[in-house]
Amino acid sequence: MSYGGMGGWETLRAMRARDKVAGHRLARGTAKRILAFARPYRAEIAVFLVTVVISAGIGVATPVLAGDVVNTITRGGDDAGAVVVRLALLIAGLAVVDALLSLAQRWYSARIGEGIILDLRTRVYDHVQRMPLQFFTRTQTGALVSRLNNDVTGAQRAFTSTLSGVVSNVIQLVLTAAVMFTLSWQITALSLVMLPLFIIPARRVGKRLAEITKEGYDLDAKMNATMTERFGVAGALLVKLFGRPETEAERFGERAERVRDIGIQSAMYSRTFFVAMLLVASLAQALTYGLGGWLAVNGTVSAGTVVTLALLLTRLYGPLTALSNVRVDVMSALVSFDRVFEILDLKPSIAERPGAVTIPAGSGRLEFRDVRFRYPSAAEVSLASLEDVVTLDRTVSEPVLRGVSFAVEPGQMVALVGPSGAGKSTTSMLVSRVYDVTDGQVLVGGVDVRDASLQSLRDEIGVVTQDSHLFHETIAENLRYARPEATDEELWSALRGAQVEDLVRALPDGLETVVGERGYRFSGGEKQRIAIARLLLKAPSIVILDEATAHLDSESEAAVQRALSVALAGRTALVIAHRLSTVREADQILVLDEGRIVERGRHEELVAVGGLYAELYRTQFAVADSPAPYAETDHPEPVTVPPRDYAADS
Repeated sequence: MSYGGMGGWETLRAMRARDKVAGHRLARGTAKRILAFARPYRAEIAVFLVTVVISAGIGVATPVLAGDVVNTITRGGDDAGAVVVRLALLIAGLAVVDALLSLAQRWYSARIGEGIILDLRTRVYDHVQRMPLQFFTRTQTGALVSRLNNDVTGAQRAFTSTLSGVVSNVIQLVLTAAVMFTLSWQITALSLVMLPLFIIPARRVGKRLAEITKEGYDLDAKMNATMTERFGVAGALLVKLFGRPETEAERFGERAERVRDIGIQSAMYSRTFFVAMLLVASLAQALTYGLGGWLAVNGTVSAGTVVTLALLLTRLYGPLTALSNVRVDVMSALVSFDRVFEILDLKPSIAERPGAVTIPAGSGRLEFRDVRFRYPSAAEVSLASLEDVVTLDRTVSEPVLRGVSFAVEPGQMVALVGPSGAGKSTTSMLVSRVYDVTDGQVLVGGVDVRDASLQSLRDEIGVVTQDSHLFHETIAENLRYARPEATDEELWSALRGAQVEDLVRALPDGLETVVGERGYRFSGGEKQRIAIARLLLKAPSIVILDEATAHLDSESEAAVQRALSVALAGRTALVIAHRLSTVREADQILVLDEGRIVERGRHEELVAVGGLYAELYRTQFAVADSPAPYAETDHPEPVTVPPRDYAADS
């Protein structure tokens, strides 16, 4: 026996959603913003609602016609057969129309829903891409992805299942109740007595179902996080190095077993819910047949009326139970929208100003003027819900840079050195506007980077970090990320300059070789050289090297240094260095300590001064470049390492 279409499923889903909306306070103006997303689809929504209304009307008309068929048969007469045939054809025609309306509803529902998903996802994705780097260092990636998937999908449901369900159920309930009370108010009233027998237990089942569903979601999230970490190359390597696969399997198995148990419990609760729902509806229908049949025998009502009331009853319980949870349905959709808007309302700290100017191409001059910088607090760049914390840290951090000033002329190489945490990497990030200065100015080509168009700034700056990232795509796609229109010949030329052409040509798929997640199919030196090829393809006027050879062995470093000699030729370079060979080649060395430039000059000059640089030289640079550990003597002398001859290397 049918039970109100999809009313049962919608009721069950609403019960599971109670925990999600409990205690959630919506931001002001949420409803208005939702309507703004719906505005482009208002014509489709109007047609969709019309089909829903007509379909609801057909749902009530069909039982009435079925009752007329029974009345015609029992009444008899010469034309009874013809009337029955006409009524049957009318019922068939309504069934065809209802089927066509159902297809139309599904088409409009999909068009509206998928269109809203597209709009929301693209808006959120574009917005997230513009967030500062610290946003990504603080945010749980899984939580962010969930906003683009689960919450966006939940939001679109407001315009499909929730909206159509509310309209259809209200219309069906009103029409059904009106027709039933018109036919026999006594039978209708007695039939509705059974409804509390279903609603009250169902709510208790729903509460328990919501609890175990939430536990299941939490365990699924933990299992997903475990798989993401352990199945990544770095995580898999750690598990293998420490020999803990059995422990990992045991921990994962325990969670998976609990998920299995929850799945069984959930299935039984769900089945109990539907069995109870069908049982109560069947009992109410039996009551209708019993009382209606007794009244029909006594001549109070017709047999057709009894059939009509019994059929309409199945269309009365469904809307009643579904509408009893309509608040949860609506709130679930609103909460999903609110969680999406929460991200859209988080303003990016790096934005292009109106009337931004273009940096002169190829200018190559870089200048810092009394630059001061502190990292923003968590409250300025993040959301508590994305960090899985109750409240965000509002502590203002200490300044990282405290009045840094220097200039790099076109074609010069300037090296930044200093202890860990001195502000070297931060200085380089300010050039490309990964962060903006707190005070002072960073100028490229004489233009404050905050006044420059982002595209012209990116065209002028090229960066190679110590762990250059490659996407899980082909070598060609990774290279063309710097210049999408580049030809294959230009790609090969860049690879040649980066000293990696022979390696790529030796691969079976050449440029179409997929590099693997984070480039793990290549060694560290090979990855760095591909990243340098990407930089050569971009051809910036200013190159920033952030310890580009820090984690390489001597052979790989030699290959990368040869590639860098090509990349730096004729370009302005800002180099964060840990190798003496790189430092000694610099036109100027800036020594940073606690956010200030404490020394500046060339290598020989700074060694002669005997300050911080001389100490770093003895303990860090010399040891790093020396083939054997530096041994202290009674009269320690700096270990002299001849500068690398790049011309000979290349």
